Amino acid sequence: MAVETLYVELGERTYPIVIGDGVMQQVAALVQDAGISPTSRLFVISDENVAPRYLQPLKQALETAGYRVADCVIPPGEQSKSLAVYEQVLTRAIEAGLDRKSAILALGGGVVGDLAGFVAATYMRGIAFVQVPTTLLAHDSSVGGKVGINHPLGKNLIGAFHQPRLVLYDTAALRTLPEREVAAGFAEVIKHGLIADASFVDWLEEHAASLWQLDAERVGRAIRRGCAIKAAIVSADETEQGQRALLNLGHTFGHAFEALCEYAVLNHGEAISIGMCLAAKVAERIGFAEAGVYARTKRLLHLFHLPTDWPDGLEPEAVLDVMKRDKKAVGGKLALVLPRAIGKVELVKDVDEQEILTAMKKEAGA
Repeated sequence: MAVETLYVELGERTYPIVIGDGVMQQVAALVQDAGISPTSRLFVISDENVAPRYLQPLKQALETAGYRVADCVIPPGEQSKSLAVYEQVLTRAIEAGLDRKSAILALGGGVVGDLAGFVAATYMRGIAFVQVPTTLLAHDSSVGGKVGINHPLGKNLIGAFHQPRLVLYDTAALRTLPEREVAAGFAEVIKHGLIADASFVDWLEEHAASLWQLDAERVGRAIRRGCAIKAAIVSADETEQGQRALLNLGHTFGHAFEALCEYAVLNHGEAISIGMCLAAKVAERIGFAEAGVYARTKRLLHLFHLPTDWPDGLEPEAVLDVMKRDKKAVGGKLALVLPRAIGKVELVKDVDEQEILTAMKKEAGA
């Protein structure tokens, strides 16, 4: 696919999303175009899965252009979004001599991007950072400036809004992903269609087989559309005062599943897939959604090899308790993003808890 550039429009903080096959080779020029001078010290954060393949070529390209580059490699997986790992990375950044003119590069998936962005947001009260996503899932998490870490009592409860200077999305990296990670990424692609673009959902259904085989042209189109939907929403509502909350379809349920599973059983995309089904189930149960939304949502997720069944070993009452600690909850009252129809969702603040619990119990077979 040809290189394409989208923009998150935030006035003076507007930044590009550069998408293309092989664009990581242009990293030095793109970083410099983003206003990060070669006199700045760079700090690359990656994980043990990604670093062996991409870290040295990335560092070499940057060093050839005159940048001084240090790095830190963390264990893979959601458990690295922790206070302990955050402290370790900060220590390494201090030891590497980063200053206020330095910049952090997040090389990896959503976990690396969230953690690295939070380090950037808090190191010396905030320094520049660049997202270099290497997973399909990260087409969502790398855009929009939500950065943070988890707490044992809830996902992403510790964080900030800190926008990157640049998102550099090399689609060539997707060809090295295991199938489970590909499926997880498609959960967020599907989410963008379900919240804002019914015709995109039609297209995903029509081309599911070739998308699953990572057809370069069609996957590129899916990524571009997903990024465009998110960029438009973030540009209109950067700090989630209104419509940005709609991007959380399925996430209130999904984050509770992840926390209760101690971030070790379900990956993020899998948890969100089940959560989107539950949101549709609740919406139909209370008469909010058109008939058939739940069945179509479930069928679409199955086309991309995603789970939709209730997670083993979780009690609906425990899930509801964790959901009440969600960031969208106010005074212990839940707010859920629910579908009206395919391609249209709303934030609903007055859903009866008993209706949510009953829907969950039916899915759990309780």
